[in-house]
Amino acid sequence: MSKINLPQLSVDGGLTGYFQEVWKFPILHKDEEYMLAERFRSHGDTNAAHKLVTSHLRLVAKIAMKFKGYGLPMADLVSEGNIGLMKAVKKFEPERGFRLSTYAMWWIKAAITEHILKSWSLVKLGTVASQKKLFFSLRGIKSRLNIMDSGELTDQQADQVAEISGVASHDVKHMNQRLAARDYSLNATVGNEDDGTVEYLDTLVDGGLTPEARLAKSEEFSARNSLLQDALSSLPQREMEIFAERRLSDDPKTLEELGAVYGVSRERIRQLEARAFEKVKNAILDAAGENAPDLLNALA
Repeated sequence: MSKINLPQLSVDGGLTGYFQEVWKFPILHKDEEYMLAERFRSHGDTNAAHKLVTSHLRLVAKIAMKFKGYGLPMADLVSEGNIGLMKAVKKFEPERGFRLSTYAMWWIKAAITEHILKSWSLVKLGTVASQKKLFFSLRGIKSRLNIMDSGELTDQQADQVAEISGVASHDVKHMNQRLAARDYSLNATVGNEDDGTVEYLDTLVDGGLTPEARLAKSEEFSARNSLLQDALSSLPQREMEIFAERRLSDDPKTLEELGAVYGVSRERIRQLEARAFEKVKNAILDAAGENAPDLLNALA
């Protein structure tokens, strides 16, 4: 995709001004969005791509705001989210029947969370999906349990968090310690040797992914998104919309709200959601086999 000029959010702040600017871009109607996506995909129309991106900048801002508690500049979070949005626009297939916002949300969140994980520590925080999920949910779980967000967790507290998160208690304690202590200054003194002072920078080992591993991870993410879209495209329109609003939306609607939209009871919406999830689960299991659990856990 050619370079797209977007409103800039300075590192020094200016949140209000930036939000006012991106909220000026109109929200696209479904038919208009479909037409622009087709023009971009079929003819490489960068003006169409620009309209698709700018109309969803407010979505990036809303998602980025939910990660502001991790101590990183909002400008960086928004920038990373915008990159995820542009990747989503490039891969968006409107004929599948979904709105761009539903599809892009996955790419935006993935870009922001990956940036946070890379920025939080030069040493890897976690290597499996459950550990990464714990990183972003630990504070919320502690708040629900009325655990003060400071100091060490007791064994009982760690067990409570572990039961909710599905992660071992010792992993909970370790992650809590990592969240409580940000990285040292790279020039902090950590010891002395015969030939001089040892700084923290001297002790670091690169824990980042190799270029090959990054490529493989990117391809895996793309494949999983394609797998999900294929599974959802097999659903009837109403079930697909309910599933998207309940399981994929950044701000899920309640059963009562959807019942009012479709003119049915709360219980009927619950039944339709459950039926849709079962169909999606079976489709993913048939297509992905042993690789299905991680994706299904994300949807549960």
